[in-house]
Amino acid sequence: MKTELIDHVEKKSLKPQLPYFEVGDTVDVHCRIQEGDKSRVQIFSGTVISKKGRGLNQQFTVRRMIGDEGVERTFPLNSPSVADVKPIRSGKTRRAKLYYLRERTGKSVKLSQKRTDHTTGVK
Repeated sequence: MKTELIDHVEKKSLKPQLPYFEVGDTVDVHCRIQEGDKSRVQIFSGTVISKKGRGLNQQFTVRRMIGDEGVERTFPLNSPSVADVKPIRSGKTRRAKLYYLRERTGKSVKLSQKRTDHTTGVK
């Protein structure tokens, strides 16, 4: 009963169109950045290493390599600061969390590609 009530209240704040992506996919996250009175969109591109939560509390973590440093950001999926999430390519995974990628460098970070409809643009 309690979860049904919470889901009903949270439904107003959910985004109507959420893109489909999985753990292991390479995505472009379009973030809104507020600088003073100006607003701009910045793209953070990387591999999704985890997804967690449900409903309004759904989050995903994206990891990318900049030089030799790994950078991770956690984004709330239904946040107004996340303008868009575009899947670029899909990676083959056998796990729900890809935390083992943190210890890897170079070519071993790259996941083998999986052909799926949500990244190839086929309906």
